[in-house]
Amino acid sequence: MRASLIQIAVNEDETVEARRLRAAALVREQAGADLVVLPELWTTGAFAFDAFDAAAEPLRGPTYEAMAKAAADAGVWLHAGSVPERGADGRLYNTSLVLSPSGDLAASYRKIHRFGFDKGEAVLMGAGHEPVTVRLADTTTLGVATCYDLRFPELFRSLVDRGAETLVVPAGWPERRRSHWTLLARARAVENQAYVLACGTAGTHAGVPQAGHSIVVDPWGEVLAEAGADEEVLTVDFDPAKVARTREQFPALKDRVLGLEPPRAEPAV
Repeated sequence: MRASLIQIAVNEDETVEARRLRAAALVREQAGADLVVLPELWTTGAFAFDAFDAAAEPLRGPTYEAMAKAAADAGVWLHAGSVPERGADGRLYNTSLVLSPSGDLAASYRKIHRFGFDKGEAVLMGAGHEPVTVRLADTTTLGVATCYDLRFPELFRSLVDRGAETLVVPAGWPERRRSHWTLLARARAVENQAYVLACGTAGTHAGVPQAGHSIVVDPWGEVLAEAGADEEVLTVDFDPAKVARTREQFPALKDRVLGLEPPRAEPAV
């Protein structure tokens, strides 16, 4: 399976529409890949809190339309990163879109853990509640998470319980905490015996330098590929069947005790 992570730069000197067109062109250039991934809130920048309201769009808004066309043109599964979604309830959500190779919306995920410590995203956006997985034909099942979610291992356990084998994490991660980014990506891979595809932004937005360093980690925690700090496309080939082999060779997940549903009591006779 071939995945391409588009580590797009988000800078204030480029309009949202120009970046949307540029991202669509980059997606089309990945024809031949199986899966393409964009970062979190790449239309506005994850720290551009003041721009969220004006840039908010419906689920099937202009970003969806542009990315659906690009996915269909390239014939790829596309995790289109996330957008500031304005829900039917009027609230904003940090919402990820997963599109099929025909351009259909296969799944959407509203970010569960909002960053900001009672300011920024944490107060401007509503929280999602439902973990989301997506089956990619006969290759692998994606578990979908976003940026700050990476710090909460219980979400990833929930995704594994739903069948996830490849964990995809778009992000707008700041440079000042880059060491946490790579550490947590490897930890989530090891503890869940799954691939982690973590795609971040490059550039600087809202005065916050971005970490870049998108990374692909295998089920043993080995780094298969890692980007630098600048905009680039990180492409890697990996074997989805390695997840099942790893879980069979080293069946740690079978020894879980905490976090599992208690066994059902046998009915009285």
